[in-house]
Amino acid sequence: MTAPRPPRGGRAEVERAILAAVAEIVPGVARADITADKHLRDLGADSVDRVEIILSVLDRLGVREPLASFSDLPNIGALTEFLYERMGK
Repeated sequence: MTAPRPPRGGRAEVERAILAAVAEIVPGVARADITADKHLRDLGADSVDRVEIILSVLDRLGVREPLASFSDLPNIGALTEFLYERMGK
């Protein structure tokens, strides 16, 4: 039997997870540069970095989702919204 999951913090929790993953995987990116209208590649993340960021965020949020689901997301705002929607499932 697993322990109950603590209450989730909504979009703010998703945003924190994305910020933490980007800071960890693409060091040197200023927090101010991580905005909803940017794509991860705009922050200097190559394809391997982007996969690592997504996997890290999924792990931090406890969300299970196939990597293929993320290929068409145009920016960090869309990524945030997509993950927020998946948190309830």
